[in-house]
Parts: sequence; structure tokens; C-alpha cells
Amino acid sequence: MIKDELQYEVSKEWVEKFNKTIAAMERDEEAKRKDFLKWDAGRGAIQCHLDQLHEELAEYERLINCDKSEPIEIVVENLNKLPDALIKARIAAKMSEKELAEMLGIDEQRIKEHEARSYQSASFLELLEISFALGVEFKTAVMQVDFEQIEELKESAKEWHEQRMQRASKVSQEYLFDKKC
Repeated sequence: MIKDELQYEVSKEWVEKFNKTIAAMERDEEAKRKDFLKWDAGRGAIQCHLDQLHEELAEYERLINCDKSEPIEIVVENLNKLPDALIKARIAAKMSEKELAEMLGIDEQRIKEHEARSYQSASFLELLEISFALGVEFKTAVMQVDFEQIEELKESAKEWHEQRMQRASKVSQEYLFDKKC
């Protein structure tokens, strides 16, 4: 995700580099003939990166060029993508990290850290306050509970806990044995 003007400019430079690389690969008939599968895999990998950059550039341009007189929709596929949505909302609002921090009455560095770490260290209350300051509202939020996944996770956690207890028991037995000797 492109978060600022510097990343936007660097991404545009990479698009240019990738385009030149693909053009050079297309002209390299010998490499195509020598090992087409290797050539095709290399070209495909570069094309994949190029496509991703085009998507990110288009999304950033959509955000910076949006009409502030109309609400903008930002799709959040799952809860893990909420941090990206908050950053996108700030960009679309044409609000700097400093302006957001001032609205919230906190230090600008705190917003910078939150965004750099995708809000991993932010409390739930901070997420709510930031969402409110950015005018973010959920139109609909549908959650699906996967009971099968829960059961699988329970089993994995149980196995992990048992392995940990076995290791701890083994270590303590070795410690006691060493003390006796």
C-alpha cells in the first residue's frame, strides 16, 4: 500500500524500471529460445510486481483525487485490513499525520508510529478515536464464524501446550538430575 507522496514517486519509478526490463526481455529472442520456461517465469514474476504496483498507484490516485464533497467507499475485506482503511481515509481526507494528531490531542509521532506499524500497537479505544476523527463509519459489517476453524485451532493449541509442558518437564528433570550429581 502506498502511504505517502514519496512512496508514490518511488512506485512510479519502479513501474518505469519494470516496463524497461520487460521490454528488454521481450527483445531477447535468444533467452526465449534457450530456456523458454525460465524466461517466461522471470517475465511473469516481473509482470506480477508491475500489476501490483499499477493497482497500488491507481488506489493512491483515487484517494488523493477524490471529491471531498462526496463520501468515499473504502472496502475492508477483513479486520486485518482495518489499519489500511484508516490510512486510506486519512489520505482521502487530505489530512496529514500532524493534523490528525492535533485533532486527537496526541503527539504526531504517535500517529506516525501507528501507521508505520499498521496500528499493531494501538489500543481498541485509539482505533475508535482515530476512526471517529476520520469520519469512518461501517455501512455494514458481516462477520462469519467458522466453527471448524475454531476446533482446529483448539486442537493445535492443545498439542502445542502439551509439547511445551513435556519440554518443561524434561528440562526440570535434567536440572534436578544435575543437582543430585
